[in-house]
Amino acid sequence: MFRLTRDPIDFHALTDSVRDPHCGAVVLFLGTVRDLTGEQVTVFLDYEAYGPMAEKKLAEIEADVRRRWPVGEVAMVHRLGRLDVGDVSVAVAVSTPHRGEAFEAVRFAIDTLKELVPIWKKENAPDGTGEWVHQSAPASRERQRPENS
Repeated sequence: MFRLTRDPIDFHALTDSVRDPHCGAVVLFLGTVRDLTGEQVTVFLDYEAYGPMAEKKLAEIEADVRRRWPVGEVAMVHRLGRLDVGDVSVAVAVSTPHRGEAFEAVRFAIDTLKELVPIWKKENAPDGTGEWVHQSAPASRERQRPENS
């Protein structure tokens, strides 16, 4: 299961959705909005995505996770729109027979999501300025999305 949403992520329900009687491990990763990026203060984020391509990439990631690990269930949800500090922006949950596999699968899924899925965030500063970045942008903060897109 994977989706983009403008609604708050119910990570309790997401965790329950991946539970499987054949799996002894469930691992959940939550990405939350932090108030600092480097030394830049952030008061809120805006997330946008190229929906059809993002959903295609999420499906590919889910299939890849299933090929690599003995997964019971996989769930990935990413929020769009305005998110305040502390809000959950992304959640990935995986169930597998054993914990090591579940940790590996979740790490792979979130790392690949951040690298490949066309989702951008605008980091909004207290002074009203903001910059759009691809969510995998390195610390050098390379810009990958023009302001007027």
